[in-house]
Amino acid sequence: MNVAVDVTALAQTRAGTARYLHALLPRLEREATVRRVSGFAAGRAGTLWLDLAWYPHLLSHRAAGADVLHCPTYRGPVRDGRVPVVVTVHDLAVFRHPEAFPAWTRAYSRRIVPRVLRAARRIVAVSEFTAGELESVLGVPRAKVSVVPNAVDAVFAAEGPRAEGDYALAVGTLEPRKNLARAIEAARRLGLELRVVGAQGWGGVEARGGGVTWLGEVDDHELARQYRGALCVVYPSLYEGFGIPVIEAMACGAPVVTSVGGATEEVAGGAAVLVDPLDAAAIAAGIEDAVARADELRRRGLERVRVFSWDESARRTLGVYREAAA
Repeated sequence: MNVAVDVTALAQTRAGTARYLHALLPRLEREATVRRVSGFAAGRAGTLWLDLAWYPHLLSHRAAGADVLHCPTYRGPVRDGRVPVVVTVHDLAVFRHPEAFPAWTRAYSRRIVPRVLRAARRIVAVSEFTAGELESVLGVPRAKVSVVPNAVDAVFAAEGPRAEGDYALAVGTLEPRKNLARAIEAARRLGLELRVVGAQGWGGVEARGGGVTWLGEVDDHELARQYRGALCVVYPSLYEGFGIPVIEAMACGAPVVTSVGGATEEVAGGAAVLVDPLDAAAIAAGIEDAVARADELRRRGLERVRVFSWDESARRTLGVYREAAA
């Protein structure tokens, strides 16, 4: 099978979509002929060029001759062309919480994303929660969607160097839906240092002030070291389609506090402390509970992450390609 994969996101981010591509691509390449195609973007003008030219029009031409084109985000061709398209949807946050996104992202998503999903032959959702959101929010037929979960990279393991200190750890791009302000307030209520790993984002979200240490972007080895050393990992996101930091933390043996309901509860699978993300006091109580139950949560978390495998995700993704090309 000849597969074209849009890898434009690798030049734009190190977060979720880039992790997804870095994990899947080498595994897909063992079983299929993979051609990586990429658009170029620099600054706002580059983003506009990608959204208005590359994704809707040029990408499908670059994929000519492939059996399938895989778009790893919901940016892609807006018409069903000669090459069947598979689109991965990581979340529908921009539809559920549009106020948390820049104006262009809101406008583009509202007008273009439904067209991309209609044009796609098959859609991959990274969780059952996201599959349900596609149906309820955008009216995508459930039969068109295959659930293929994310997984955790080998660098995230319980054994290895650990950072020193008594701290809680928050991981994620500094953007409104990550709910960092309440995580900071919760840590301050407990007199506990909160370390934050994540790139600068948007929406005026900052990781600073008393008791807060912003580490910025770090490589995976350093991130794993921070996970291992944390008293607990706090991930009270307001909305996720999966929540990779939840399973990364569990794989490193860290107790996890995350949001009740939605994808993170699904991913945690009973191995994390669940809290109301809108209540800083509840988050603080969750941190205390997680620290007190650290040994139990470590054991349950390590069992839970065995469910997730990039090898299995790649195998299932190849199955979706075959369905799209049939």
